[in-house]
Amino acid sequence: MIDLNDLRADPDKYRRGAAAKNSSVDIDALLKLDEDVRGLQTRRQHLAAEKNAIGKQIGPLAGRLKKAADNDKPALQAEMAALQERPQAIKAEEAQLDITLAAAEAARLELWLTVPQPADADVPVGKGADDNVQRSRWNPTGERAFDPDTSFETQRGFKPKTHLELVRDLDLVDFDRGVKIAGSRSYVLKGDGMRLHQAVLRLAFDFMTQENGFTPLSASCLVKHDTMVGTGFFPGGRDQVYDVANPTSTEGLALTGTGEVGLMAYHQDEILDPADLPRCYTTVSTCFRREAGAAGKDAAGLYRIHQFDKVEQVVICEADEATSRAWHVKMIGFVEALLKKLELPHRQLQCCTGDLGSKNADMIDLECWMPGRALDAEGSFLTAKDTGGDAGWGETHSASRLYDYQTRRLNLRYRDPDDPKGKKTKFCHSLNNTVAASPRILIPILELYQNADGTVSVPAALQPYLGGQTILGQ
Repeated sequence: MIDLNDLRADPDKYRRGAAAKNSSVDIDALLKLDEDVRGLQTRRQHLAAEKNAIGKQIGPLAGRLKKAADNDKPALQAEMAALQERPQAIKAEEAQLDITLAAAEAARLELWLTVPQPADADVPVGKGADDNVQRSRWNPTGERAFDPDTSFETQRGFKPKTHLELVRDLDLVDFDRGVKIAGSRSYVLKGDGMRLHQAVLRLAFDFMTQENGFTPLSASCLVKHDTMVGTGFFPGGRDQVYDVANPTSTEGLALTGTGEVGLMAYHQDEILDPADLPRCYTTVSTCFRREAGAAGKDAAGLYRIHQFDKVEQVVICEADEATSRAWHVKMIGFVEALLKKLELPHRQLQCCTGDLGSKNADMIDLECWMPGRALDAEGSFLTAKDTGGDAGWGETHSASRLYDYQTRRLNLRYRDPDDPKGKKTKFCHSLNNTVAASPRILIPILELYQNADGTVSVPAALQPYLGGQTILGQ
């Protein structure tokens, strides 16, 4: 939620910000609704002041009336009658005003919630994902060396399989029975497939809690609609969410698409002690996404599915842009360190304005190389260089910087340390980033660790979580 005071002061900032994010929100309409609300609130305050003034006038007037000469009494009595009648008229006006004000505030809030946070000035302007900009790339060296610009067959000495072929041949995933149970984009992880999935989640969770000191929390997958609004997932993006109870009611419940929702709402309506910031939380939770509108090559396999598990990281910090930016870099660094443990080639993408979504001031995607996503019409594997640098990469992480956009909605604040009386508060800043989402992350692991005999080597970092197992498929 944007700061209305800032919108009033600089509406052009929000007009430009909305246009850069391809949003058609009507800023002028919001300003008009805001003016209406404030006008009604002012009238309400005037009526309350008038009632108080009447109460103060009646006593002295009664005293004057008691002492007045007979010829002065009629005028004073008329004045007293008018004063005594006025509160009833005020009460009736207040009742009608409250109805009008509630409707105006609801209309303002409905539009207010749709205004996107303007992107930071250093975010490139673009229409969508095709305009994102590569920031960096990392390739493993040594025994697991792999360069996406060189063909898999040249580097490994055999023609690779896609993850679809690998999970079929090694009996790691059952898509047919998954669809039978739950419909399209469903699956059942089997045997070593399930064990590998759990190993990745355990590695990521332990990495964040034991090596980086994040506090582990459980995060509810089932939350109130108010919680989805508070974290910025409603009203926009509602078509991607499963409403599971009373979808048209204020008491509705929805399934979350990320552990971020539960972690951020944990401190909703609280005032934190500045000495306790930053709050660094991580969770592993099951996530649900409808993936409405997604089609094409992503419809098959494990890349774009309705249910998955994810280790998520959230940071709640002081309201300082430099601090937020520093945490953004640090959180991306955690993920890159994890990907390097797994020896997976990956790259950073700077998302453009049109790919940020409503909430984010900035977002950096991390993508892993997935050979099976770079196939020509004949099914032959291509390289990153063959495809112009983009095909074959698959998003595995998104790191978002939100400033106070979520915390305003959640009414999540901290006491201003510069206020000697300790009464002033500020809205916190928030950030989030995927640590590991599985089974999507299994795609590059399976495809890049496959062997000529059809087996798959287990990454060294995962072997302790598989009881020392080094090979899948034997």
